[in-house]
Amino acid sequence: MDMMISLAACCHVMGNCGHMTCHRTMYARVVWRLCAGGVHRLSARGATWRTASRGAPAAPRPRVPSMSRVLYSGRREGSYKSSCRPPFILLSAAAFSLFSKLEEDKNEELTLAEENIVYHLKKAKLNIMKGEMEEAEEILHKTLRLAHECESKRAIIYTYDLMANLAFLRGDYDSTEKLFKTTLIYMIDGGVKQDDNSFIEISLKMASIYAARDQNDLAVAGFQFCIMSLDEKIKKEKELSEETLTAEERTNTRLLLGLCLDSYARYLLANSQLLHAQTMYEKALQICREEQGELHPQTVTLLSDLATVLEAQGRFDEAYTYVKQALDVAQQTEHPNQHVILGNMAMILLHQEHLADAERIFKEALTKAEEKKDSWSIIYIQKGLSELTERKKHKEQNV
Repeated sequence: MDMMISLAACCHVMGNCGHMTCHRTMYARVVWRLCAGGVHRLSARGATWRTASRGAPAAPRPRVPSMSRVLYSGRREGSYKSSCRPPFILLSAAAFSLFSKLEEDKNEELTLAEENIVYHLKKAKLNIMKGEMEEAEEILHKTLRLAHECESKRAIIYTYDLMANLAFLRGDYDSTEKLFKTTLIYMIDGGVKQDDNSFIEISLKMASIYAARDQNDLAVAGFQFCIMSLDEKIKKEKELSEETLTAEERTNTRLLLGLCLDSYARYLLANSQLLHAQTMYEKALQICREEQGELHPQTVTLLSDLATVLEAQGRFDEAYTYVKQALDVAQQTEHPNQHVILGNMAMILLHQEHLADAERIFKEALTKAEEKKDSWSIIYIQKGLSELTERKKHKEQNV
């Protein structure tokens, strides 16, 4: 029986206690039970914060199934549903993890077998970037066999992780879950601790998969496990000297926490837990500002997302303040999603009954969306314009 089901049953019995530590403890317990019987081989056929590690490729945005559309389907009318962003945590290939060090390990040289594996992994990554998923899968199967033959645990872990990301890109969530679980099992067997950034990153990816499949108990447990683990880790790291822990390593951990908060916030927003979502967004925004600066693209996105959750609460004046900040920086830095932010701003103005301004900005957003050929944004903006037309007619009739 799948041990993760035990967690869901346990959470159901407990109900929504809201105690983050409970979820974290249960999640950790289940993860450890997963490896109780040893490591078993698994058939492999079965967006952004800055990433600081080397050799961690960003997955191509084209061809990516938009998880945000799954998470937010039918939730509510209003702004862009968290800036219309797919959770990129599932699109990165071990952004903060130890896996990329397979290619650039300074402490020990690669064996000839491992160098061959690295070559195949690079080929697979290139295929993924080109959208050649079948070719990438074939190469990764061969790579996994080579990794097992040379008994390189780090190569096995990295290959499974890349396979899981590929499965997600193809929309195969069942295989994605199985492959990530197998990756975690190998990591635990190899002595990786549960508060290691690489372990938490994969746990976060799994939580997002559960969210997309409406397995809410598992999703909440996963998000909270990641956040609590990183909070405790950061507190411990404050006592360590610069010789023990570099500034870059501290930054990486804080950025990963910001990513977890951001992802959990979007999940909470999708489930109408607005005040809780607002708190998560505010914490994520603070980390992003401190670590990446006011002009970073992720800061812009989080400002817009915070406006979205405030708009959902009917706090339109506050929402406008944040979306205006987002737009000012987006225009200053030529942010690629200005049309999204403009659409959000127009919708907020519509709620405020500033119809002339809303119409002007909707039209500007539509022009930019058409230039980007962003069909989903075009539909959203056209829907906003239709609502605006109805409001103008209603207002004229009442004069």
